[in-house]
Amino acid sequence: MKVTGGPLVRAHALRPHGRLLRQSGLSVLALVAPVSAVLYWLTIPTDSWRPVLIGQIILFAICLLAAIAYFRTVIWVDRDGVTERGFLGRVTSYDKSEIGTIVLLDLYESGALDTHPQLFVTGLDGRLLLRMRGQFYSRGAMETIVEQLDAPIVRVAEPMTLQDLNRSRPELLYWFERRFTSHTD
Repeated sequence: MKVTGGPLVRAHALRPHGRLLRQSGLSVLALVAPVSAVLYWLTIPTDSWRPVLIGQIILFAICLLAAIAYFRTVIWVDRDGVTERGFLGRVTSYDKSEIGTIVLLDLYESGALDTHPQLFVTGLDGRLLLRMRGQFYSRGAMETIVEQLDAPIVRVAEPMTLQDLNRSRPELLYWFERRFTSHTD
């Protein structure tokens, strides 16, 4: 694994769904607008509205930074390997020679019957190199990874729960997903 300061030029740039930023922005607005209106209504008569304004400016700055991070998130892939710039700006690159297998499966959403595709790129030693979640990336973007990397692929036919995946392949999950998923039947 190489952690670099800047992205390499790749043939395909895969970005998260655009609707995620829109939905997140609307959710924040739906929460902040009524609360702000009430706070201004309570503080303007007493001339103590300035802290409310400062809080709104700080929240706006955080939202702006999150939007910038979202727009900078990208996965570049070509026949030589894959490079990911994550949400927090970390850039990791993996050469095709470092890639062991690609696992493609459908994972049930928590408490629902809906599934989302998940793609896992593992190293020769079995450790997780890259994960693409269906909540963020399209199935077409995942298929682009499969086509470009041309690595051995494991397609799991039946959808799995997070608990099933934790039992069979815990190394594919993030630490917090392994921690909060029970190992008992």
